[in-house]
Amino acid sequence: MAGINPRARKVAATVVTAGVLASLAVACTGVSHSGSDSASAKPTGSTHDFTPGAAGSGDPYFPKMGNGGYDAEHYDLSLTYNAGTKAINATAKIRANALQDLSRFDLDLRDPLKVSKVTVDGRPATYEQTGGQELVITPGSGLPKGRQFTVEIAYAGTPKPIKDKALGVSGWIPRHDGVVTLSQPTGSATWYPVNESLRDKATYDFTVTVPKGLKVLANGQPAGEQTQSATTTFRWTNPEPTASELVMIAIGHFEVRDTRTKSGLRNITAVDPKAIATTGGQTVADAANQLNRVTGDDIEWEQKLYGGFPFSSVGGIIVLAPSVGYALECQTRPVYATGRAGGLPPAFMLAHELGHQWFGDTVTPARWSDIWLNEGFATYTEWLYTEQHGGKTAQQMFDAAYRSPTTVWKGKVAKPGRDHLFDPLTYLRAGMTLHQLRRTIGDTAFFQLVKDWPKTERNGNATTAQFIAFAQHYTKKNLRPLFQKWLYTAGKPAL
Repeated sequence: MAGINPRARKVAATVVTAGVLASLAVACTGVSHSGSDSASAKPTGSTHDFTPGAAGSGDPYFPKMGNGGYDAEHYDLSLTYNAGTKAINATAKIRANALQDLSRFDLDLRDPLKVSKVTVDGRPATYEQTGGQELVITPGSGLPKGRQFTVEIAYAGTPKPIKDKALGVSGWIPRHDGVVTLSQPTGSATWYPVNESLRDKATYDFTVTVPKGLKVLANGQPAGEQTQSATTTFRWTNPEPTASELVMIAIGHFEVRDTRTKSGLRNITAVDPKAIATTGGQTVADAANQLNRVTGDDIEWEQKLYGGFPFSSVGGIIVLAPSVGYALECQTRPVYATGRAGGLPPAFMLAHELGHQWFGDTVTPARWSDIWLNEGFATYTEWLYTEQHGGKTAQQMFDAAYRSPTTVWKGKVAKPGRDHLFDPLTYLRAGMTLHQLRRTIGDTAFFQLVKDWPKTERNGNATTAQFIAFAQHYTKKNLRPLFQKWLYTAGKPAL
């Protein structure tokens, strides 16, 4: 992510898995619904009671988000969008695996969306919406551990974005001619039922029907479109595991470019015409061509640094969204939100968000406290881009950062706190940490490390402790004092 407050301003040049907290009961304050006469939690012949999945994933920063007891493998989302009201009528079909003997399980789904029907493996299930963000589902019979099951949920309403004083606006964000979804950290539940845990990555299919004339973009690549008399249905498929905070759709009047990079990677970019200033002879078409070209050039450069691109397509979208004020590294298709018509984001900002595809997207933090593994690498990618494209060296940028005001030195990088996830601490000081690592182990070892890390942890989750242990393999020097000083100690480190 990159941007301005209330999230992190670019100050540089610029676990528990969905766990077995089975004893945690769901507080039932909503209205129960059922399409079945039976809500038994014990299958016929069972010798023990099945237990509920946890109503949280165990992340201390967002304890109510995510759920336990199952692993979501695939989401098939079908939405019909009403341009006048910004409302949706939708169905989510989710394929999952039971990680315990499940009597019931939760999904995250925020008000004001309302569910009208739930089935599990085609059979009606009891469901309950409670606490403003929990959908509690009780199948007709318990789900044994290891069982693959499919839950289908019909729901509708006008999604509302999350407005958080510390973290900014996220989720389903209405725009002048449509919508964009920017879900970091926990905004996906504003528009579809989801296990909103960093550790529960899944693949996605999207089917989105919009009024004729509008276009739809999403993660992955197009899978066809069909126009009826008044509407067009767009299909997208995203075949690589994706954390829910990186899932996106965008609806609007976009100027789209679909090309290939020099290495053959599919490159789908789009610009919102209202986000582009057409003064000085620049046209929207010019801007669309330039975004596509610079995205392709940046990716070719980053593949030399970090190894082959980890996904089957790349791209980016520029949108006019005055309430946002930041860019987000949505998997395969970063979004650059601007508050006014202007030019393209600078190339180093594109490098930042595209660098996230390796650091944050294919390798995702195991906990939100590990966010520096995203933002530190993305910030350092900016420094390397500037260094290797005729600008200041990374050392010069480190030196400038070291002279930064005290706000950079407040807190601990590896333990920033929930309200400081996107502070300069996790961007600038985290990037400085990586520069100190580079100086300590040398360029040869450092640039090998940054290729090996995303390759080794591809499509997975990682902790700070894992990274420290991984880095130690590249030198005989003891790195623990370095990381202790830069990641775990508050205040300005002595050089």
